[in-house]
Amino acid sequence: MKRNKINNKVAIIMGSKSDYRVMHDCEKILRTLKVKFETKIVSAHRTPKRLYEFASSVDKKGFAVVVSGAGGAAHLSGMVASIASSTTIIGVPIKSKKSGLDGLDACLATLMMPPGVPVGCVAIDGAFNAGLLAASIIGIVDPKVKSNLEKWKRLQTNSVKKKPK
Repeated sequence: MKRNKINNKVAIIMGSKSDYRVMHDCEKILRTLKVKFETKIVSAHRTPKRLYEFASSVDKKGFAVVVSGAGGAAHLSGMVASIASSTTIIGVPIKSKKSGLDGLDACLATLMMPPGVPVGCVAIDGAFNAGLLAASIIGIVDPKVKSNLEKWKRLQTNSVKKKPK
């Protein structure tokens, strides 16, 4: 596969189809900011070969950032970070109905990476902010994305009323 001059795409991955209800917010903001992305289901536990193939090829496929959403034990972000060479990994802990811990289990699993396996972590169900963070990272090397992000922030600021009435 031909390599881009700069890696400027985002991979949005999740452990299961049910995680898409949260991860869809990441797609929405990346689409608004005109950031290229691909979305895939890559389970750390159920599709380990798919995970390995994905993580070992992120640089070749032009991904600058991987936004990884998972609930429960939330091993996905850490496993990708342990395999992918220099790609930034942002973990999105997802609230699971099964655990009864309101996503705290996934949050702690995402936060508690050992030294040498860095994973950035946003709030529980925080896929929208993960998309903004991914765009900000790509904006360092892509002036169009940086400009789109700056414009979005200005619009957000201007949308806040000065008075409550």
